[in-house]
Amino acid sequence: MPLALLALAVAAFGIGTTEFVMMGLLPEVATDLHTSVPAAGYLVSSYALGVVVGAPLLTAVCARLPRKRVLIGLMALFTVGNLASALAPGYDSLLAARFLAGLPHGAFFGVGAVVAFRIGGEGRGARNVAKMFLGLTLANVLGVPAATLLGQHLGWRATFGVVAVIGLVAVAALAVLVPELPAAGPAAGLRREAGALRDRQVWLGLLTTVFGFAGVFAVYSYLASMLTRITGVTDTTVTVVLALFGVGMTLGALIAGPLTDRALRPTLYTSLGALTVVLVLFPFAVRHTATALVAVVLLGLVGFATTTPLQMMVMRKASHAPTLASASNQAAFNLANAGGAWAGGVAIASGWGWTSPAFVGAALALTGLAVAVTAGRLDRTGPRTPIRSRVVAYAVRERDRETA
Repeated sequence: MPLALLALAVAAFGIGTTEFVMMGLLPEVATDLHTSVPAAGYLVSSYALGVVVGAPLLTAVCARLPRKRVLIGLMALFTVGNLASALAPGYDSLLAARFLAGLPHGAFFGVGAVVAFRIGGEGRGARNVAKMFLGLTLANVLGVPAATLLGQHLGWRATFGVVAVIGLVAVAALAVLVPELPAAGPAAGLRREAGALRDRQVWLGLLTTVFGFAGVFAVYSYLASMLTRITGVTDTTVTVVLALFGVGMTLGALIAGPLTDRALRPTLYTSLGALTVVLVLFPFAVRHTATALVAVVLLGLVGFATTTPLQMMVMRKASHAPTLASASNQAAFNLANAGGAWAGGVAIASGWGWTSPAFVGAALALTGLAVAVTAGRLDRTGPRTPIRSRVVAYAVRERDRETA
């Protein structure tokens, strides 16, 4: 792995840890801050809101700056947000600190994906993007379980303090290992980057992300409850089982990278179709321990096999100005997280049972597949010359600027 990708993966590891660890620390946070667990759940939503707001805003603001400087600045802001979380004196200040920590999330992955793609060799762009996101998946295998245990034994503030340290390490790694890359050019800025969002195919890609990935979080948000109430897994074992989900995520990201380089749309269709099948079978598999463990790994694998083709689809369709579209796709992932969790919660609250979120998730994933297939057909039958012209013009501008 190129050292620049290692630096991006370290940063992704820290971001993934802070994003998901709050779900496991809600009881400790609620007790310490004298609030309810549902109220503490808004801390998860606050981070997601920061991602949705920060992804397009910070990307547009930083469009004229060299990308290495942008990555370092975004990671520094992430570090400040987590340090503020560790030192927050009360619920309201923690709510604000979580929002602050979420602001750079989408912009970092948006800019980072473009950087990872550009430093790769011919035909290896998707693989490099997948390697950057490998840090995010490893966070679920190692970072989240370890950070949860740390928070349970030393307090939740210690968890965010450690994440802040990871942020500092990532800042240093980015400064030393990532090569100097110029901004998108003198014409860069809000108008040029926003122009990418006027493309119908970009919006269809974002919509595919929202629906397709929502299927994963419709189940993941309530996975611990399913395992304890239906499978009969003990609370102590849940952490280990959730780590298996992270193992599946890692495998999915590794498999999807090379496949996406070879055939983007077929990889996307196959991963969304496989996700739908796994979610339909999940309520039956979760009734027995052995099959439940296999199902958890498969859910992580097929769920996160969708992330690389979804990211690459949006970047490819916005190739004349990919950074804002890439960051917006990260906002779409977080909308999927929130929407999937909400839809699964509605199913449980309606009395459909603890496994009902899986069927809801299957419907969401199938909807995402339908949107993706529709986009593919429109791409084949719609006007193609304008898109090719923009792509060629962008490539020529990049070549001329870099050789000047």
